[in-house]
Amino acid sequence: MPRINSSFAAILDACVLYPAPLRDLLLELARTGLYRARWTARIHEEWMAAVRRSRPDIPSEAIERTRQFMDLHAEHCVITGFEPLVAGLELPDPDDRHVLAAAILGRVDAIITFNKADFPDDVLARLGIEAIHPDDFLTYQIDLDRTAVVTAARRVRARLKSPPRTAREYLDTLIKQSLPATASLLEFDIDSV
Repeated sequence: MPRINSSFAAILDACVLYPAPLRDLLLELARTGLYRARWTARIHEEWMAAVRRSRPDIPSEAIERTRQFMDLHAEHCVITGFEPLVAGLELPDPDDRHVLAAAILGRVDAIITFNKADFPDDVLARLGIEAIHPDDFLTYQIDLDRTAVVTAARRVRARLKSPPRTAREYLDTLIKQSLPATASLLEFDIDSV
């Protein structure tokens, strides 16, 4: 298990930034100082395009506001200047090379992604980077500071207004987001969440 603290930096792959429930929890946790969240303008474009494809009812202005909010509330989050590294990298999916290039230049410890197979351990290990599934990452966070994670989950749930969610409904949402271990660990604190 990686040691996660305020010096621990993780690049958030586009697949963990949309849908919103996981993004909101990851960003709220970054605000606690447990880790530093990082991304690139290209990662933004990928998750924003996914929103536009699956939710054409969401106005582009709302999507752009979310992007601006993310950049304003996560200190030193946007990695730039990684593009020259892309061509020299080899991954199973060449379209993911920009994420690894940004991870290298941004000196992150991990790539948080559902697509771990796209970031082979042998390639990442040579670079001192680890690909971590978001459910594993969140359970590490709970192990590190349960109170901070419960507080972050409570804040995220409190912001849900259309419609509001009970604690149980919020945990069910996490399960639907492929976060069963996280939901299970938070279930002990269901009254707090």
